[in-house]
Amino acid sequence: QVQLVESGGGLVQSGGSLRLSCATSKSSFSVQTMAWYRQAPGKQRELVASVRSDGATDYADSVKGRFTISRDNAKKMVYLQMNSLKPDDTAVYYCSVPFVPWGQGTQVTVSS
Repeated sequence: QVQLVESGGGLVQSGGSLRLSCATSKSSFSVQTMAWYRQAPGKQRELVASVRSDGATDYADSVKGRFTISRDNAKKMVYLQMNSLKPDDTAVYYCSVPFVPWGQGTQVTVSS
């Protein structure tokens, strides 16, 4: 069964940085749009960033200029570089691939 495995979360102070990674065994990875979502306590899961097969990216307004999504098709990995982190970024972060079940996510906690 194809899985998603996220890693790289942790506790960081406001203004700090983290780099999240997501590994998958999904076939035809290179043609899939990859995305990162996050879910804060008591809130709905929201789209943070996506990267298409052609490399085009899109970001939620709340993270534009601070987060960067990237992918490595050879390794079937997707990354999320998060800079200038804020307490509002605290959430469980999940990567997403079409038709693949959600992974366990990785917790990001930003202290003020």
